[in-house]
Amino acid sequence: MSEQTIKFRITGMHCVNCAGTIERRLKDLQGIKSVRVNFSSATGIVTYDSNVTNKSSITKYVKDIGYEAKEQARLDQTSKAYIQMGWLVFSIMASVAMMVFMYVPMLSAIHAFMPYMLMIVATVTLVGPGMDFFISGYKSIKNFSANMDVLVSMGILASYLYSTLAVFGVFGMFGHAFFETAVMLIAFIRIGKYLEERVKGRASHALQKLMKLRSDKARLLSQEGKELEVMASSIHVGDKVVVRAGEVIPVDGEVVEGLSSVDESMVTGESMPVVKQKGDSVVGATINKTGVLIVKAARIGEETVLSQIINMVEEAQMDKAPVQRFADRVSNVFVPVVVGLSLLTFFCWYFVFYNFAGQLPFLWALKMAIAVLVIACPCAMGLATPTAIMVGSGVGLDRSILVKRASALEGIAKINTVVFDKTGTITEGHFVVTDIITSGAVSESELVTFAAAGCSFSNHPLAQSVVEEAKSRKLTWDAVKDFREEAGSGIACQYQGKDLFIGNEGLMTVYGIKIEAHDKIKELSAHGKSLLYVAYDHTYLGVLGLADRIKRNARDVISQLKQMNIGVVMMTGDNEQVAKSVAAEVGIDEYRAKVLPAEKREIIKDFQRHGKKVGMVGDGINDAPALAQADVGIAIGAGTDVAKETGDIVLVKNDMMDVVRSVQLGRQTLSKVRQNLFWAFFYNVIGIPIAAGVLYPLFGISLKPEYAGLAMAFSSVSVVTNSLLLKRMSFQKFL
Repeated sequence: MSEQTIKFRITGMHCVNCAGTIERRLKDLQGIKSVRVNFSSATGIVTYDSNVTNKSSITKYVKDIGYEAKEQARLDQTSKAYIQMGWLVFSIMASVAMMVFMYVPMLSAIHAFMPYMLMIVATVTLVGPGMDFFISGYKSIKNFSANMDVLVSMGILASYLYSTLAVFGVFGMFGHAFFETAVMLIAFIRIGKYLEERVKGRASHALQKLMKLRSDKARLLSQEGKELEVMASSIHVGDKVVVRAGEVIPVDGEVVEGLSSVDESMVTGESMPVVKQKGDSVVGATINKTGVLIVKAARIGEETVLSQIINMVEEAQMDKAPVQRFADRVSNVFVPVVVGLSLLTFFCWYFVFYNFAGQLPFLWALKMAIAVLVIACPCAMGLATPTAIMVGSGVGLDRSILVKRASALEGIAKINTVVFDKTGTITEGHFVVTDIITSGAVSESELVTFAAAGCSFSNHPLAQSVVEEAKSRKLTWDAVKDFREEAGSGIACQYQGKDLFIGNEGLMTVYGIKIEAHDKIKELSAHGKSLLYVAYDHTYLGVLGLADRIKRNARDVISQLKQMNIGVVMMTGDNEQVAKSVAAEVGIDEYRAKVLPAEKREIIKDFQRHGKKVGMVGDGINDAPALAQADVGIAIGAGTDVAKETGDIVLVKNDMMDVVRSVQLGRQTLSKVRQNLFWAFFYNVIGIPIAAGVLYPLFGISLKPEYAGLAMAFSSVSVVTNSLLLKRMSFQKFL
């Protein structure tokens, strides 16, 4: 089987039930493995077996069920937006015209023709701005589903048909038409839709900013050495492009000529520019700040880091969090239930409570039934989760916290245990010389010089750290001879004609070198530091203490997590002493030492078997199995490899405090989802009975159908607006 994925943009969806219909119908196709459709972003992702079906068949099937799908297209919505705005203005003007015809005294001279004039305005409004609702409702019923537009269409048609029959005297009630209900329903719902689209656009603001970072143009360097301005999309792997100061780098690649500083804040979140020279890699969409660079393209189009980040964020926003499943189930049965309640309302007012309806019980019962139809809002429930997820992932994106799955935001909100890998996560992953103890025969600088001379030919991390220390002191040394590395022990060589040894205590013993006892050495060993003994001409000169430096805010992070009632565990492949020392320094009470990479996953499983919700924090490469096993995998310090990590959440800036921020973001997002669902259900539980007229017998309170439609439209707006409040979330407590 050959699995492939198609991403497409969908037009023609009017509410979340449309998205559900497309998902359901596509899943019925042979060869389709998975389908995800997001109404909020008008996107869909389909995974399919290319041996059974293909892209054109999928897009054609979407069209057959009443919608339009375009592969990978960033759809130009300009013309559609103008049409929608035109219909909105038209429907508002029609409503105003209705009010003028009905209530302005100077028009009394044409009173006899008024019902026909109102009917003409209503008819034009129905076939113009109202037609979208009927088309959407027809598509929904055709696909054995029922969306919000089915309810709206039924309400509009009921009021229009009754009024038309009344105009022609079918019911013997001239003057009792209510065309204004149909017209104002269309106008109010279109106003609500317009506001909903506006706030939905703000919800995806972070993703839109990312897309705008892409460079449209590039300076291609021809084989003759000439610069040609071309479209960035026409660049191929291996082409060379010239990037001048202030320009956006159009491709991912390698600098082959030039020296400059590059603003990489788009990728890393760090504000300081990074110096780039020959041999350094650069990322597309970053900004060349000073000099001129010639870059050889290595990745283009959808393979670039920026495109991978965009795809990752889009897929996260399309993923369904577990909390959404309940809302989806309710939405699927919502419309039939509301239609049933509307019919019940009509029969109750017409046959049971007709005494309260005055002289026109049929008209009153019909208006109440229509109000019930249009006030119900399945869209508010459907939008509750995806809009909060969209905004939450956008907030994270602005802070270099990349969420790869929507369910990860809910998952991280529920974790009660965080397991940290040590090296590269709690520590910098880079050894530094922290202590220098001499025997008294040489100075500190001389001891470091001897050590650096022997270590300069080694690629071992400890040896490289010694060389870096010597360079930082601006020390110089001669080249050694007869260099050899003793496996697991250290280095032996000739320096200025005499034997030089750098290594552990075992190496010194092998070569018969006596080490002086020193309390400070015992203290370093007790703290888990790596010790490099130095001997020259068979004379002990001293020892260097090295340690993997702990990140500056590690202790604060652990403290914050504990305050949030989250247990913290550290696991490492280092020995017991090193693990104990690091754990004590950062305030971790529980740790696992001498853990092999294959064992990390089993440790996570063990916590899960004991009922823990586990978040695993690691470097995203060595810890891949553990990250995948955890309820939420958090890859930290991924840099430009963000899209390749196993983690569900990627912390680009290599800042441990982003772990705390991620938990906070998850909790705030889940809180918004719950608030949205509560208000959506509460709105319908309260709104439908009021529209049905339960307050009228006691308090004389009723709701006109047009105002019920306005309330319905604004319920969706209120849900999205509440989600947008996530953008005001403050992380200052943790900065």
